[in-house]
Amino acid sequence: MSNDNHNGAAPNAKRLLWAGFMAILAAGVGFSVRGGILGQWAEEFGFTMTELGAITGGGLTGFGIIIIVTSLVADKIGYGKLMALAFVLHFISALITLAAPLAYTSSGKDAAFWCLTVGMFLFSVGNGLCEAVVNPLTAALFPKNKTHYLNILHAGWPAGLVVGGLASALMAATIGDDGTVVKQAVDWKIQMSLFLIPVVFYGAMLLGQKFPKSEAAAAGATMAEMIGTLFAPLMLVLLLIHAMVGYVELGTDSWIAKITGSIMASPAKGLSLFVYTSTLMFLLRFVAGPIVHKISPLGLLCLSGVLGAIGLTMLGSASTVAACVIAATVYALGKTFLWPTMLAVVSERFPRGGAVSIGMLGGVGMLSAGLLGGPAIGFKQDYNASSELEAKAPETYDRYKADEPSHFLSFSTVGLNGAKVGVLEDGGKELNRVGELLKSENREDPNHAKLAEWWANAEEHAREDKPEVQHATIYGGQMALKYTAYVPAMMAVLYLCLIIGFKMAGGYKPVHLDEAPESLGTGES
Repeated sequence: MSNDNHNGAAPNAKRLLWAGFMAILAAGVGFSVRGGILGQWAEEFGFTMTELGAITGGGLTGFGIIIIVTSLVADKIGYGKLMALAFVLHFISALITLAAPLAYTSSGKDAAFWCLTVGMFLFSVGNGLCEAVVNPLTAALFPKNKTHYLNILHAGWPAGLVVGGLASALMAATIGDDGTVVKQAVDWKIQMSLFLIPVVFYGAMLLGQKFPKSEAAAAGATMAEMIGTLFAPLMLVLLLIHAMVGYVELGTDSWIAKITGSIMASPAKGLSLFVYTSTLMFLLRFVAGPIVHKISPLGLLCLSGVLGAIGLTMLGSASTVAACVIAATVYALGKTFLWPTMLAVVSERFPRGGAVSIGMLGGVGMLSAGLLGGPAIGFKQDYNASSELEAKAPETYDRYKADEPSHFLSFSTVGLNGAKVGVLEDGGKELNRVGELLKSENREDPNHAKLAEWWANAEEHAREDKPEVQHATIYGGQMALKYTAYVPAMMAVLYLCLIIGFKMAGGYKPVHLDEAPESLGTGES
């Protein structure tokens, strides 16, 4: 702590840093655990995959919007009040989610659906408030070592993914070779409540603490000055690059466990590989400082872009477990430092932007992941899988093609029907389970009836269809990763251009508020 004090850090800087770490960890745990309990929600409430997707997708795009909006008022309202609001929202989101069984008993499936959807939305709002606060807070607490401490702060996200992923694996049901349940899953309400542990920790650590303002607010910068930094040419370039970061990191992470699980013919192995790469990210983010001292933040970012492109290209060609592990390791090395180091560069070059510039960067990255990354990578899978299956096995394609085309921006394709592929994968077990559920409740579902009718005719071809569909699915996923590799490659080129530009101007260095205000063109004083 003494060394940090010499660098201008507040006496409670480390405490606030670890409180922020716990807040981000809570977000990671919550998102990860929710992915592991969808099966229990399907069984308990009778949800379809579409309904589960609507619940889990609630608020993801809103996450980015909340970050941007909150960053505009963070200094005005105060970091402490916003974190207190986030704490309250996290608990309310848990209470509403846990009320789903009671709502289902009293008012049926729709009531349970809205409990879970609203709970997820409030959870995302709480996460957005935390993200809008802890980034400028950390930059203000450690003004002389931003890259190092922002990377430590954001080690909380992969830590949360690891904790949530392991919890889901350990608490999941165990199915025997004969299809019977060997061990029941731990009740989903217990699993879901795990994210409240780090919430309690960050709440306790923030209690009674004094919060600094952002560097800009402390220096008396006006809101007009903060917003003005967003229109600097360098800032616009950084916003563009960070949109790519959100696309390639969070967008890819939405799909990579599924794709690698298909390649290795085991969803469990795909999840294990994701936990491994998240662990690697967690550990590496603690050593960003020493690396930056040797090659500069832009050098680290350029290297990250190169490794990200190589890793995704390798994953796009991997055919064995060993190849997947090696490729995923390279990709993890590439994506580890991107998000927090970009935040550090913006804070270092535009300190007068305060919470506004950092918040805008984070918000743009999150919006890009939600609106572009996830959907685009999904579309690329649809396009390549359907094209491959139609070329190799046209009759199989006709049986499994979607009823409606998929769209992304101005592009469209007729992909594979996910529900039909799912029935093929498990031999109709889930289809039969839902059928029994509907029968026991004396309900009818036209979509289920249509799917059951289709399976009655398609089942006789399942033996020859399954390997063809599996091959096409793997091909679609790998081609999507190969095309996505162009994004970090473009990022690396842009980083290299910035490195050259700064070299010509005397080299990259942080701008401090005790110096003259930075130019809106380059961010330099």
